[in-house]
Order: sequence, then C-alpha cells, then structure tokens
Amino acid sequence: MSWLANSALSVEVLAGHRLRTALSLSGIVIGVASVIIMIAVGMGAERKVIERIEAMGTNLIVVTADQTRKSGGTVRRIQSAKTLKRSDVRAIMARCPSVHKAAGSIRRSIILRYKGNTIKTTLVGLEPDGFSICRLVPESGRLHGEAEERSRRRVVVFAPTAARKTFEGATVVGEAVRLGRQPFRTIGLTAPKGADSNGTDMDDRVFVPLTTAMRRLANVDYLDTIFAQAADGVPLPVAEAEIKTVLRQKHRLGNRADDFSVYNQLDLIRLHKETARSLTLLIVTVAALSWVVGGVGILAVMLMAVRERRPEIGLRRALGARAGDVLWQFVFEAVILALTGAVSGLMLGLLGIWITHATGWGPTLIPWPAAFLAVGASILLGFACGVYPAIKASRLSPVVALKL
Repeated sequence: MSWLANSALSVEVLAGHRLRTALSLSGIVIGVASVIIMIAVGMGAERKVIERIEAMGTNLIVVTADQTRKSGGTVRRIQSAKTLKRSDVRAIMARCPSVHKAAGSIRRSIILRYKGNTIKTTLVGLEPDGFSICRLVPESGRLHGEAEERSRRRVVVFAPTAARKTFEGATVVGEAVRLGRQPFRTIGLTAPKGADSNGTDMDDRVFVPLTTAMRRLANVDYLDTIFAQAADGVPLPVAEAEIKTVLRQKHRLGNRADDFSVYNQLDLIRLHKETARSLTLLIVTVAALSWVVGGVGILAVMLMAVRERRPEIGLRRALGARAGDVLWQFVFEAVILALTGAVSGLMLGLLGIWITHATGWGPTLIPWPAAFLAVGASILLGFACGVYPAIKASRLSPVVALKL
C-alpha cells in the first residue's frame, strides 16, 4: 500500500472521530503556542533592556563609592562608602591614557516646588562632561556648562518625566522652581532616555551643576559615582584596570580590599543576557510540559484506536494487507495528529505574539528558529508516540482480530 494511500486513509479515519482528534491535538497546540509566545516575550524583553543599557553608551565605565556585587543582571550595593572625591576624577583624567572623559556625580532625593505643585524627584549633581558620557542631549534649551559649574550657579535641567509632573505641559525653559528651599532657574530639558535595566525611570530626575549640588543642596564633600568614557578603540578591561590602579594608589589601600567598585555596560549586558536566558529556559521548560502531555495524549488515543479497530485490522490482513501496511497507517495517523497540532499551535502562537505587541503588553520578537524547531520536534514526538501502538496493531493475528 503506498504512502499516499496510507495518508489518505489516516486522514479519513481521523476525520471520522473529530472530537477525539481535537482532544488529542489540544496538548500539542497549547504546548507549541506556549513555547513560541514565551520565547518571543523573553527575547523581546531581553532586547529592550539591552537597548536601554546600550543607550547609555557601550564604552561607559562606572565607578561607585560602594562595594557592589553583580548578580541577576543588575549591580547591587552591599556596603556604602564616602571615599570618592573630585580629586579622583582629576587623577583619572591625568593618569589614565585609556580614558577619554570622566565626570563626578552625586544623587539624592529632593522635594521640588513650582507654583503650588510639590513633587518628589531625583536630584543629580553632574559635571558638564557627564552629559556627553551618558549620552544626555537637550531637547529644548541647553545643558549647564563649565562656567556654571565653577560659580555654583543655581540652574537646573529637567528630564521629561520630572518636567511633565512639575509643569504639566507648560513651557520649561526660563521658569523658576525651588529645589528644597533654594530657588533655581530652569535652563533646559533633556531628551527621553526611558527606563534602566532595573526598570527605574531615568527621566524622573533633574540635573544641576555638581558643585551646586554638593555645596548648596547636599552639603557633602564626596562623590557617589564617577562616570568615565573609554577612548575609541580601547578595550574596556584595559581602561578599567587603569582606573583601579590609579584609585588604589590615590586611596593608599596597600593590601586592603577596594573601597570602590568598577563596572562597565558590557558587564551589565552580559549579566542580563545570562539571567534572561536562564529565566526564558525555565519558562519554556514549564510550557513544554504541556507539549509532552500532548504526546502522551496521542499515545493514549492511538492505543484506544488499536483496541477499537481490531476487526478492521483483521479484515485488512485477511484481504491481503501486509503487517507493514498496518504499521505505517497507524504511524501516519500519529504523525498527522502531531503535525496538525504543531501547525495549529504555531498559528495560535503567532496570533498571541501579535496580540501582545498590538495591545502593548510587552516587546516581542518572533522566534522563527524556535517555531520551526517546535514544529519539527512535534512531528518526531508524534512519530515516537505512534510507533508502539502501530507495532501492536501490525502484530495482531487476523484470526484473533476477526474473532474480537
């Protein structure tokens, strides 16, 4: 009996038991669709976070006055310190040939007042070079410069979220606001940056000259962070090593542990990729359980079919059908079940990806390799689950089968 005839007969048999066929397909459909959607959402989220990190610059090096640990795709503080000074920034610029620019920064929560509006936002004291290092550009107005840094001028640059909450759509540039109890004049608005790798809104902050923040607002003589930019063509580990050497000498640490932490954006990208892939693998493994259950369902349905169709099998064998014909018919039925379920799951998964993207629930990327792999694996699963029932059917004696 030809393969084409076997396939036609299998389709006819499956169409004759529509409810049973639909129930046996459900596990494969749900499993394939779940795997595709989960991978798409995971890949989309990973790409979105990496884009946010890269938006700050792939040659960015960050020095913090804390001891930190890199885990879970983020940098976590484990011990605070007050050891970074403005002189450290000058030392890095003077003694690190692999560093193109460096800028000090402090960060504090602050209350901002404007015409009766009172909001809580993040104050960032930043040296002028910090804007170019962190890829912050003005959308309107301008950024503060060296003259305002030296004279401790009370000028402020808003990020979009802080501006929206404060001015509620009104003009930003030229307005007078109060940071704490100090009056400041607004000189600019930065372009939006979005959220960082931790999900924190990087647009909910205001920028003032570093000296103004340290002396007029925070009253401190130390830095929280130093942002450094590696020179073009210089590997980040080389620039990092130079910065560590200079800071250890400057802080006279000797054999003691670092009182600062140094990391770069590539570290964060690599850590986040590893974490995202582990999480995606876990989710996909859980979703794949439904796919495996679908294979077990095909096995159960095929065993039931062999039991119910014993008279048919006996009649075919008595009329001259070979054992191989019976075997391949049941294998074809199992494979057709799995293939139909896989294709239906693929279509359902693509529909789910489109709905997720259209409704704005999250970023997605269509994982075509994973989709075709899921379809191929489903066909192999159907073949594997159909072999045992097919062998059992092919070994039935025509005499015994007809008696039953």
